[in-house]
Amino acid sequence: MKSIRRILPLIVLMISFISGSMAKRLLIPMDLAQKDHLKSYGIAYWVLTYDKEVEWLLNYRGGSFMMAANETIEKECLLRGVSFEIISESEANEIYLQIANPAINMEVVKLLKAPKVAVYSPKSKQPWDDAVTMVLTYAEIPYTTIFDDEVMDGKLPLYDWLHLHHEDFTGQYGKFWASYQHADWYKEQVKEAEDVAAKYGFQKVSQLKLAVVKKIRDFTLGGGFLFAMCSASDSYDIALAADGLDICESMFDGDGMDPNVQNQLNYDNTFAFKDFQLVLSPYNYENSNIDMQYSERGVTEDNDVFVLFDFSAKFDVVPTILCQNHERVIKGFMGQTTSFRKSLIKSDVLIMGQNISIGEAKYIHGEMGKGTWTFYGGHDPEDYQHMVGEPPTELSLHPNSPGYRLILNNILFPSAKKKLKKT
Repeated sequence: MKSIRRILPLIVLMISFISGSMAKRLLIPMDLAQKDHLKSYGIAYWVLTYDKEVEWLLNYRGGSFMMAANETIEKECLLRGVSFEIISESEANEIYLQIANPAINMEVVKLLKAPKVAVYSPKSKQPWDDAVTMVLTYAEIPYTTIFDDEVMDGKLPLYDWLHLHHEDFTGQYGKFWASYQHADWYKEQVKEAEDVAAKYGFQKVSQLKLAVVKKIRDFTLGGGFLFAMCSASDSYDIALAADGLDICESMFDGDGMDPNVQNQLNYDNTFAFKDFQLVLSPYNYENSNIDMQYSERGVTEDNDVFVLFDFSAKFDVVPTILCQNHERVIKGFMGQTTSFRKSLIKSDVLIMGQNISIGEAKYIHGEMGKGTWTFYGGHDPEDYQHMVGEPPTELSLHPNSPGYRLILNNILFPSAKKKLKKT
């Protein structure tokens, strides 16, 4: 009996050693070895929904994901067409050692929760698609569609992450009046907005949208994560700057705009932009000079690109996460708001991607209270000039899109944010 007691600790130690040596990790590479970069984010999100930890290896093979291996995850990767590698614990430790080297620009970030995602999008059918909802659907990341009713009814705190669909927060219906005032979809959009405004006691749609913008601002101040593309980004700031002013002509709200509105804008209210000039004509598609006009950009589809900046993974973790990619030079794409004029961006805003030669930013980020926001110029990363009424992009033809990867970096960002220091 005594001899058994003596050898029992040794047996336990041997079992621990054997089981430790047999432990495996599942690595999802995000370099050129990956067959489907977009669905890889969906796998990471899916694992998080089961309260399992995922490690994001920043700048290691394009920002790879690593987690404890098990048969269920392997089967899910095979089912979704995601490339993966099974590595030993010792191989994982070698990766950790490489990343820990202070001379190497890499870092490990633990993802701990699956963020609750909301997309602000109208209930009526729109004659254009939305890059974020398309890529969320393709990556199999669940989201909830909300609009003015849910925002006004105080539902935003139920979510961690909010995307602003192609939207005009100034109450001018995207300034599509000149071209589409007789189109059924335009009439339906106007009626829907006017009905909701009346429901909440507003005389004008612009007043409703301002109230929505302020609730989204409060969501961000309280710790929410805000993401916007195309016209939702600059029209959001324009609405904040024009608080208390009427910047809409009579075809939008039944009366003329306030006189001298340009000189009454309050840029202290905005998230990203300063000193911009409004485009007041209802016949002009643009809202302001924040967006650089096609004629002044001087680029074509063949040479329109933007470059992602390199950040220190060990010290500037937030922008490093948001810029994870297998490519640094990304092909450009247009939209109602294609890009952001650099001279009109506030000094505390972080520019993460830009076309240096023409003075425009494409991808910017900032903090607001306890939360953060990211604005991404353009409409569809895989459709250079997406026109009203065109069919949506088939993402199965673009599973390795670096432009779409930037959207998905933002989706997973809240999973790690509580562990990050502000930059």
